[in-house]
Amino acid sequence: MSLDQALTSGRIADAVTEADYLDGLQAIRAPHCAAVIWRRAPEPGFQAWIDALPPEQLPAARVMLRPHDVRAAVTSLCDSANTPPGAERQRLIDDIAAHAEFFAGLMQVAFLRLRLDVVTTNACRKFHIDAVTARLICTYRGPGTQYAPAEAADDHAAISTVPIGAPIILRGTLWPTRPATSLRHRSPPIEGTGETRLMLVLDPVEGSPQITQTRLH
Repeated sequence: MSLDQALTSGRIADAVTEADYLDGLQAIRAPHCAAVIWRRAPEPGFQAWIDALPPEQLPAARVMLRPHDVRAAVTSLCDSANTPPGAERQRLIDDIAAHAEFFAGLMQVAFLRLRLDVVTTNACRKFHIDAVTARLICTYRGPGTQYAPAEAADDHAAISTVPIGAPIILRGTLWPTRPATSLRHRSPPIEGTGETRLMLVLDPVEGSPQITQTRLH
């Protein structure tokens, strides 16, 4: 069954689940779960630090690597961007590394695509679903990712925003089981607001071992 057929037949996954801790993100495996959010509050000192950094001092890159190499890679990126050393920078590095290790284990892959994007424009402002098995997104600075059911994406009241510092895992079109997801997401439009976003995006690398799950009928 194609994605369009699944949507029109009513066989959709549209539930957005909340987790109280990192391991709770495993709820993405539940049959009708389209996304799961770890609703954690940012540490005030860290948030004040990262919000005050000039955009050019925020680490940015797109790389493919093994999860255990993420810590060294992000450290190098911070060095290249002249991100000020200290406890807050180390907190950022450790947090990204922890997410990478967890997500790779959840998806049962040996490699990840890691993106750290510094965004000041209306990038990806249209609601969409990614052509991946699943994607982890965490916004460390600026407004978080927005999401809504496909049929309600034009209804402003139906749009939700992921809290800052809260990771979300979203199913993509390559998720191996049905029901398909009806949830769509986008980067919030910020052009002209003076806002700067720092986003972490993790994708499982195609060709690595994929997750397995009993197919629904």
